[in-house]
Amino acid sequence: MKLCLFGAAGRMGRAVARLAAETPDVQIVGAVEAPGSPALGRDLGELAAGEAMGVAIGADPASALLGAEALIDFSLPPAVPAMLRAAMHAGVAVVSGTTGLDEDCERLLVRASAEIPVLWAPNLSLGVQLLAGLVEQAMRALGAGYDVEIVETHHRAKIDAPSGTAKQLVEAARRARPELGTVHGREGRLGPRPVAQLGVHAVRGGAVVGDHTVHLIGLADRIELSHRAMSRDVFAQGALRAARFLAGKPPGRYALGQVLSTGREEPHGC
Repeated sequence: MKLCLFGAAGRMGRAVARLAAETPDVQIVGAVEAPGSPALGRDLGELAAGEAMGVAIGADPASALLGAEALIDFSLPPAVPAMLRAAMHAGVAVVSGTTGLDEDCERLLVRASAEIPVLWAPNLSLGVQLLAGLVEQAMRALGAGYDVEIVETHHRAKIDAPSGTAKQLVEAARRARPELGTVHGREGRLGPRPVAQLGVHAVRGGAVVGDHTVHLIGLADRIELSHRAMSRDVFAQGALRAARFLAGKPPGRYALGQVLSTGREEPHGC
């Protein structure tokens, strides 16, 4: 599989590059960073793994996409529209894990999926996908007798809150209990907690890769469902697996669950 990385010099871009270099059937043919990045012109392999791979990081998506079958994007929200337009022009599949997208980006994802295969997920790890399914299953079984609180913890450099994964878990909870309304943190004399409330709390500090815990709290017991990422490799592995799955697929909006399951390879509706 011939691959292009967008946001190549970031933490996740470097993790994908390092794992790709260790994978015999993956070849990185292009790497993109924002104009003005200090990484421009550097060899991606030297930056990511300390060994040259002959791919210089550039600022031109069109050049980087030449010969690519799939693009993996871990950039920033302002860079996503240009990435999607370049991928559409080149006819290259897109796997994106960039979070914090606005409504314009969301609409462009839908538009792109009419021309190329697109998979966007706030978290590309298998464990988180399983966690979301378990949350929905547990809430359907427990019903309204259990209060729901989501706590996410990330490194001090993370720029958005709550995390995309926390939002994914909120969606899973609402599939089981559509009446739930979210509150982000609490302060002051708020009175008793409403039954149809879902609390979401963001913790920032240190170098935490990503922890997510869903608390299901009843009057006599409490259930905690958690996922803790110990390395960014878990997201990089998921991104590579998704890119391999998407390469050569027809246009459409794909979901990570399709990558992880057999017999579910058709694009779902936008």
